[in-house]
Amino acid sequence: MKAILMLEDGKSFAGEGLGVEGEKIGELILNTAVVGYQEMMTDPANGGKILILTYPLIGNYGVAPKFNESKNVWLAGLAIKEKTRIFSNWQAKSSFDDFIKEQNLVTISEVDTRTLAVHLRQKGEILGIISTKNFEVKELLAKINDFKKKPAESLLPKISVSKPLHRGKEKAKYKIAVLDLGITNSIIRQLETLGCAITLLPYNTPSQEILRTKPKGLIISNGPEEDAGLKEVVNNIKPLINKLPILGISTGHQILAQALGAKITKLKLGHRGVNYPVHNPATYKGEITVQNHAYVVDTDSLNKIKEIKITGYNLNDRTVEEIESKKLKIIGTQYYPASPGFNEASDVFKRYIKMLGRSK
Repeated sequence: MKAILMLEDGKSFAGEGLGVEGEKIGELILNTAVVGYQEMMTDPANGGKILILTYPLIGNYGVAPKFNESKNVWLAGLAIKEKTRIFSNWQAKSSFDDFIKEQNLVTISEVDTRTLAVHLRQKGEILGIISTKNFEVKELLAKINDFKKKPAESLLPKISVSKPLHRGKEKAKYKIAVLDLGITNSIIRQLETLGCAITLLPYNTPSQEILRTKPKGLIISNGPEEDAGLKEVVNNIKPLINKLPILGISTGHQILAQALGAKITKLKLGHRGVNYPVHNPATYKGEITVQNHAYVVDTDSLNKIKEIKITGYNLNDRTVEEIESKKLKIIGTQYYPASPGFNEASDVFKRYIKMLGRSK
């Protein structure tokens, strides 16, 4: 099945269609991770995007439901260099082919992803369309232009839970409310490992309703960054500052910063991969982190906010990756607090638990 990936600047890439036939438009994003294609595809933060995987061989270890980060693939489309003909892994339950068909994901393979990656690094993240039906350049560009004129549709009502959902131990020391903007299963597992009782709340839950659940603390989860529903979330978080300990993760970190009065700006090319170095200026220590974001909190606007300390910078471009305030009982991480190993929790969650313990 023939397919084409057309970019809004007129550059195109021919390839082979996989999965299902169709046309899908979305912003093109790169992820440089060597493994984790299933996790990336099911991460709600990538909702509505066309994901380009820069690792050249995809599908070699198959797919297993236990590695899904959410219930669905939220991507608009997927572009890869090559799909493996076989898969081999003792945990695999099905093939990559079967997975994209089951998820009705429009996918293009045989794309020169190296050239595409270089092009996006020069141009920035731009819109594109994958088509297996239409190969006329003018018509495809016209469809992209029409897409740009349409008002943005919020994915949060589909991604977030529709009503409160309880996870973890019922009788736990720490009862945590999680504002679900698209929380990943790997983060939930870490909280469960630490023995937390978790209540997942719809993304638009008002501050009074959050407090009514009587949580020991609140986590604002990761999720889509450019969603139309996020302004409502910021307004709901403002009254909660200094009322209970809050941890913001990725998009949740941006929400928290905006609720404090900071600004966010968009990067030319997002940080998406598993090897981004973060430096803590107070300790001179660094760590390698998992990141999946195109926006960052503006440093100058953060420096104007009293009691907030920047506790993590990206070593590549000095963008803000972590903030903290012991007085306001706040931690925000732009990076994903990934588990360091099986049945282990990130140091970020351990620090947050300590903050809950100090909170009255």
